[in-house]
Amino acid sequence: MTTEASGTNTKVARVIREYGLDGMGATLEAAWTGESGERTSLRDLADEFNEAVLEAALREENVSSLNVDVSSTYEALRGDSGSSTTRARRRLEREGIDVDALTKDFVTHQAVHTYLTQEREASLPAADEDMADRKVETIEKLQGRLSAVAESAISSLANADELDRDDYDVLVDVRTVCPNCGADAPVGELIRRGGCGCSVESEDASED
Repeated sequence: MTTEASGTNTKVARVIREYGLDGMGATLEAAWTGESGERTSLRDLADEFNEAVLEAALREENVSSLNVDVSSTYEALRGDSGSSTTRARRRLEREGIDVDALTKDFVTHQAVHTYLTQEREASLPAADEDMADRKVETIEKLQGRLSAVAESAISSLANADELDRDDYDVLVDVRTVCPNCGADAPVGELIRRGGCGCSVESEDASED
């Protein structure tokens, strides 16, 4: 387990420094690796981190938690639009919070992963590291089974003169498409890579 260093460059590390979230790095690492019990997902860790950022911003302006509920306000800010989002933004602005600057400092689950693996050099237990390979193996077995079923069907239909020939090549290709950047990749490749990487690029661009 490492400590926060002044030279770290990821968005999470920068936000930790700027908001004075001492000890947050160790907390994130322990929760992700399951050091103190059940593991916490990266998405949940990102939400917890962002709530801590919001709370720190309120504390900086001497705003009491009795006046602004952190959890409900954060949930409202996560919304793209709507009356609840508008009300949350206006309430924070009345308290002296720069909402645009605040929400820009919120991080994604991919940013948390980058911070934990690259800066704190944290890793999951071996069983969890093998999970991706096991999932890919299951998918590939199902693809092979589907291919065999299709080949058998073609052969049977050809023998019954319902198909003109029985030597067609059968290709089974399960692919994924990212709704954000449109990246297209085989599902096995995507799982082994840990995603398409567009979230990382977005986080890096936000640092410029």
